[in-house]
Amino acid sequence: MKEKEIEGILDINGTGSGYLITPTEENDIYIFKKNLGQGLHGDTVKIITIPGKQPGSTEGVVKEIIKRNKTEFVGILALSKKFGFVIPDSKKIHKDIFIPIEKCKGFNHGEKVLVKITEWYPKAKNPNGEIVKSLGFPGENDTEMNSIVYEYGFDTDFPSKVEDEAEKIDFNITEEEISKRRDFRNITTLTIDPDTAKDFDDALSIQRMENGNIEVGIHIADVSHYVKEDTELDKEAYKRATSVYLVDRVIPMLPERLSNGVCSLRPHEEKLAFSAVFELDKDGIIQSEWFGRTVIYSDRRFTYEEAQEIIEGSDGDFKSEVVLLDRLAKKIRKRRMKDSISFNKVEVKFLMDEEGVPTDVIFKESKDSNKLIEEFMLLANRRVATKINSIEKPFVYRTHDTPNEDKLQDLAVLVKEFGHTLNLESDDIKKNLNDLLRIVQGEPEQNMIEQLAVRTMSKAKYEVSNIGHYGLGFEYYSHFTSPIRRYPDVMVHRLLQKYLDNPNHTLNPSALNEQCKHCSERELNAARAERDSIKLKQVEYMVDKIGKQFLGVVTGITDWGIYIEIIDNKCEGMIRKDHLTQNGFTLDSTKHRAESDNGDIRLGDELEVMLHGVSLFKKEIDFQLIFEDIDITEDLMSEKNID
Repeated sequence: MKEKEIEGILDINGTGSGYLITPTEENDIYIFKKNLGQGLHGDTVKIITIPGKQPGSTEGVVKEIIKRNKTEFVGILALSKKFGFVIPDSKKIHKDIFIPIEKCKGFNHGEKVLVKITEWYPKAKNPNGEIVKSLGFPGENDTEMNSIVYEYGFDTDFPSKVEDEAEKIDFNITEEEISKRRDFRNITTLTIDPDTAKDFDDALSIQRMENGNIEVGIHIADVSHYVKEDTELDKEAYKRATSVYLVDRVIPMLPERLSNGVCSLRPHEEKLAFSAVFELDKDGIIQSEWFGRTVIYSDRRFTYEEAQEIIEGSDGDFKSEVVLLDRLAKKIRKRRMKDSISFNKVEVKFLMDEEGVPTDVIFKESKDSNKLIEEFMLLANRRVATKINSIEKPFVYRTHDTPNEDKLQDLAVLVKEFGHTLNLESDDIKKNLNDLLRIVQGEPEQNMIEQLAVRTMSKAKYEVSNIGHYGLGFEYYSHFTSPIRRYPDVMVHRLLQKYLDNPNHTLNPSALNEQCKHCSERELNAARAERDSIKLKQVEYMVDKIGKQFLGVVTGITDWGIYIEIIDNKCEGMIRKDHLTQNGFTLDSTKHRAESDNGDIRLGDELEVMLHGVSLFKKEIDFQLIFEDIDITEDLMSEKNID
């Protein structure tokens, strides 16, 4: 086999070996742990191919690190007399980071820390580093949550120069500024948000017109007026690219003075906004539209619950306006859903005590008030993108590609196990998917099939080249409505204003595309951080329930075990392979089942399981099958089961 050099990105697994991911090769190239050299998970590297152990196979050897994915890691500090080293939390990082003993002063053995790699000598097995900051001791709520934040490259604090710049921003709105804007202060304007919200990105104005039509204004916080390009505020916002929503806290993209103060569309305050204003007929069909900067005054702040009560018939402030907005939203939604995929995934919310310990689990339900806001935000996003596309200028589109065909085929095979059909031969796969999702509503397999259907979907991302949004069924789509928490929305506001001022404005699309790529990557990391925080709270919630029995649903069958989701609280854990093997089961992930002489376990089956152990460090929950009534002993509650 002829040796060749290939560039790609390292994807390292839990064993320490990995693959080179590259678009130039048909298959990923396997790399043994001993051949990774100084490559770390996510690094862009150059490898040399070598013959694999299997006839005709190819393996790789890392020869050059082209670009580090990251240089800062979260881990546990271990101290000896002569040196310290940090053991990274991530299962994908298999190199401890050595710290000179003189740089360990002020830190304690067993602390969680943020460490930065400073150098890695050519022949050294491990890198050298320095401790950036202590995060506290393992097991403490703030320590674990902040560990998640820093592990994904975010920061809980803003640099002092950013905070200083934010403090200098003037709240006052001048008459000169108002004169440049369309004035909505005398038009009824409302916000509808979660009861815990502090930053209000969006508001809706509504008024009946003389011709019988209805004008709805979708008013978005004018962040770009305050956050100017190339300022320290702008650089930090771009670096973060998004706010991060963990179970018990928000890590904002902008300092609090802006996010909760000057930019937030708070009630009974004049605010600057960037608006999409639509003249709608009685069926919610657009008759005319306008985009531009405005000044507004929010007359009332509704929570979703308060707005829902009015929609359901209760009396209250601005009842006629809320009911009219709801009626229009439902008509717009009915038309939209003909082309959109309807996922109804259950969202979990933890109730916590003052120390952040989860005490209960509740399920969040999307009601008419939520959908009201969603429809008008989707309308603004879609029409802004359509407007810019009409002048054929570079823009920030929110794109969503067609589903993965192989995953769709797997889904079609799987749903047959439950007596359902997913027809992939017809021209309207989207309709068939929606039909399937509707049919499984209320069935035991609903959540599992919805999750698997989501996994067939491509990931939405930001791109300059528009390919449309498959899931929503929009030909043109962007993000315009949340600039307090998403940097792409700030980019969209700036571009829209530039094109409104000068339709011939030109810019470098390749630079814009790099910004889109960065924002997509940061969004993905924020989503991973959110999932990790949920998993942490699931594990914490189950800590005191060792030995208890639960009814669960089989959500996955792999070669290393069976995933179980508890019906009552949606906490997910695993029945491990060794327990299954000891009880006569053979795992067959290709058939999505565990087989035994006494019966098979399949995806979607409901099983009685016992909580056998939890690991806070690994964020893992272990279950075991229940074959008969079990006498729970004190030994089960020992430390060996609670890591």
